[in-house]
Amino acid sequence: MGQDPPVSTPVYLEVGSKKVFACSLDWPGWCRSAKTEEQALESLAAYAERYRPVADEAGVRFPKSVARDFDVVEHVKGDSGTEFGIPHVPAGADATPLTKAQAERLATLVQAAWTVFDRVAASAPAELRKGPRGGGRDRDKIVAHVLDAEKGYFSMVGVKDGRDAFLDALGAARQPQPELTKKSWPWRYTARRVAWHALDHAWEMEDRAE
Repeated sequence: MGQDPPVSTPVYLEVGSKKVFACSLDWPGWCRSAKTEEQALESLAAYAERYRPVADEAGVRFPKSVARDFDVVEHVKGDSGTEFGIPHVPAGADATPLTKAQAERLATLVQAAWTVFDRVAASAPAELRKGPRGGGRDRDKIVAHVLDAEKGYFSMVGVKDGRDAFLDALGAARQPQPELTKKSWPWRYTARRVAWHALDHAWEMEDRAE
């Protein structure tokens, strides 16, 4: 009684020569990387509870069993961005048309990821513990970096006026979107990339807080 029924969570693997990303297709921002496919899936599972506050903030049910059974529905070939540590290649599933409900759900989850990031930043010390090699940005530089990167992300879907404009555009997104070019991204991938970047740095701040 009270247990969630088994849930198969669709994920895709972005496979580079030295690094692999495992990314949830349904939960934007829930992406982790490792050296092998198996390790990437293990890392994704380990971060399920760290992702839960995003779903809670969005008011979207995140089953307790969500990390018990991953269904790898696609492998995509990684590139130099993958090796650098970025989920850099859209999945084929990202071209699937968005319904109104799906677009609004993505926007709600991205907004929740930003809320989690902002909350972590507000509680983090200004100076963060350095990494094993003495590197890493401090809090204010991380915040500036995330906001600056988002300008570039938003431009990939033709948005130039910041977070609110992006959420409006994403929530109203209807595919098929205009023919993609080398300088544009699918909406699903854009939501995933934006949320991943904010959460990756939120978790970094948590891990490096004194």
